[in-house]
Amino acid sequence: QVQLVESGGGLVQAGGSLSLSCAASGRTFSDYVMGWFRQTPGKEREFVAGISRGGGNIYYADSVRGRFTISRDNAKTTVYLQMNSLKPEDTAVYYCAADRAVVVYTNPGVYDLWGQGTQVTVSS
Repeated sequence: QVQLVESGGGLVQAGGSLSLSCAASGRTFSDYVMGWFRQTPGKEREFVAGISRGGGNIYYADSVRGRFTISRDNAKTTVYLQMNSLKPEDTAVYYCAADRAVVVYTNPGVYDLWGQGTQVTVSS
């Protein structure tokens, strides 16, 4: 069973950058599609970015495309989210998620495994 732990959140000024990491434990990391989601109080959890098992297929929410980059290193069993040109509306708790599906899904309900979340706050 894969377990996920996010890190790298913090406070950053608008226009700045943060890099999030999601470290996975377990012996079958490469069998999982990985996704990043975010959530603010009172709102539904929303898709940010997703990456296929081997990293060959990548998808972004329209709101972050061109600014965020998702990647994975299966040897290190880690998925990353590089966030550049951050905006105050990017402020949220960011969650890493995993599923044994063979394609990337944007619906958070599909994903079976979740990390604890890491807070990202962007000041104006």
